[in-house]
Amino acid sequence: MNKIMSDDERCRVAKKAKVDALHPCDELKRIAKELDCEMTEKEFAKHMDNIDPLQSLRQDFYYPKMKEVLGTDLSLVDPDEDCVYFCGNSLGLCPKNTKKYMDVELNKWAKIGVQGHLQGEGMPWAKCDECLDADMAKLVGGRPGEVAIMNGLTVNLHLLLISFYRPTAKRHKIMCESKAFPSDHYTFQSQIKLHGFDPETSLLCVEPRKGEMTLRSEDILAKIEEEGESIAVICFSGVQYYTGQVMDMPTITRAGHAKGCYVGFDLAHAAGNVPLYLHDWDIDFACWCTYKYINSSAGCLACIFLHDKHKHNDFPKLLGWWGHNPNTRFNMDNELDLCPGAYGYRISNPAGLLCPPLKASLEIFNKTSMEEIRAKSKLLTAYLEYCIVEKYGQTNGIAEGTLEPIDGDFKHVHVHIFTPSDPEQRGAQLSLSFSVNISYVFKELEKRGVICDERKPSVIRVSPAPLYCSFQDVQRFMEYLDQALKAAAITAALDKE
Repeated sequence: MNKIMSDDERCRVAKKAKVDALHPCDELKRIAKELDCEMTEKEFAKHMDNIDPLQSLRQDFYYPKMKEVLGTDLSLVDPDEDCVYFCGNSLGLCPKNTKKYMDVELNKWAKIGVQGHLQGEGMPWAKCDECLDADMAKLVGGRPGEVAIMNGLTVNLHLLLISFYRPTAKRHKIMCESKAFPSDHYTFQSQIKLHGFDPETSLLCVEPRKGEMTLRSEDILAKIEEEGESIAVICFSGVQYYTGQVMDMPTITRAGHAKGCYVGFDLAHAAGNVPLYLHDWDIDFACWCTYKYINSSAGCLACIFLHDKHKHNDFPKLLGWWGHNPNTRFNMDNELDLCPGAYGYRISNPAGLLCPPLKASLEIFNKTSMEEIRAKSKLLTAYLEYCIVEKYGQTNGIAEGTLEPIDGDFKHVHVHIFTPSDPEQRGAQLSLSFSVNISYVFKELEKRGVICDERKPSVIRVSPAPLYCSFQDVQRFMEYLDQALKAAAITAALDKE
C-alpha cells in the first residue's frame, strides 16, 4: 500500500516527535533492558530484526552472497552467507523486479521496434520518465510538475545554474561547503569562469572550525549574514558525502532568501536517505542522482526540482526538443511552445531502458514512507555507532599508525567516528577513521565480504541502508571489523620492519 502523509499528518508527527524526543540509542537501551541482555549480543540484534516493520523489504532486493563478492577470502567466511553490504551511499542494491521490467522493454524493442515509443507493454518510451516523476516528487517532498527525471546529476546542476547563477559586479559569488564533492566544485568553478569571474574571489567555501570535520549551522548562517549581499547562489550538499553530515536545509534556505540569494541543494546523498520537503522548505532548485539510496542502477537517470514559484520564469536556459509542449511537439514547426516548470528544462527524450530500474525501486519505496525509513535508519545507525564506540572508543586527532595493540588487547586501537553523533544531523552513513592505516583496514574488510568504500585521505564510509540492511548485519560487521583491525595492525607492523 502506498502510504502518503498529508501536510497536517506530517505536522502532527513532527510536533509529537519534538515532545517525545528520545535519542535512538536510549530507545535501544530501553529495549535491551526489557530483554535483559546487552545491546552487543546477537540475541538483541535478532530481536530488533524481528520487530522491524521494514524487515520484509530486504526480500525485494538481490543481496550478494560471500561467494559472489570479488576479493572475498572464502576461507575466512561462510561462502553461502550474505555479504555485509554497507555501501548504499555509493550504489544501492538491485531490486528484484528490475530484470522483469527490463525484459519487458527489451522484448518490446525486439518485437515492435519504434512502435514501442508510444505502444506495447510496459512504459511507453516517449513518456517513461513521466510515468515515474509523481512518485519521485513524493520521495523528495515536491509537488506535481516540480520534478523532472533526466540526464546525470552534474549535467542537471549546470542546467540549473545557467538559470539561477546570473552574476553581477555586486552579486557574483557561489557559496558552498569546503570540500564539496569534486564534480560540484568543478561545476561552480566553470560556471564562474563562463561569466568572466575568478573562482578565487567568486567561489565562497565555508570551512569547518579548526580541529573539526563538520560544519556548524551557526557558522554557515553567520557567513550568509556577512557575505549575503555579494552571493548570487547558495548551493550546499543536502548530506555531505565525506562526513555524512545532514545540512539544515530549511534554515539555510530562509537565511539565503533573506539576503536575496537563490538557494539550491545537491541531494545525491540525501534523496532516499532522509525525509525531504523541498516545496515546503521553499528551496529554489535541487538536483540528485538515483543510484545511491534510490537503488536505480549505476549511472542511472538523475532528477531536478524546480519550485512552483519559478514555474513560469523567464530565466536563461538551454533548450531542447523535449522541453516543448508534448501536445505540439510533433508539429515540427520550430515554434517553441515551452513546458512550464521542471519539464521545460528537459532537452532530450528519456532513456527507455533506464526507467525500468527506477520503476522497480520506487515501487519498494511506495510500500512504506520516508518517515518509516528514517525511523529505522536512526535506530540502525545508532546501533552501529554504539557498537563501535563500546568496542573501540572514540578519540580525536589520532595519526594513522601511531597506536599498536599490545598483548592482543585491542581496546586502545581506536575508531574515530566524525559523522555527527546527533541523529538529526546524519543519515544512514558513518564516516570512520582509524589508528591504523585505512588501506590495510579496507583490504582486510574486503577479504571478509564487507562492502563499504574508502575515501581519501583518511576515511572509510559505512552505510547500513535501512531498506535492506539489518541489525544482524551490524553484528556481523563488528565481528569482521575486529578481525580486520587485528590483521591490519599485524600487516602494518610487518611493513615497518
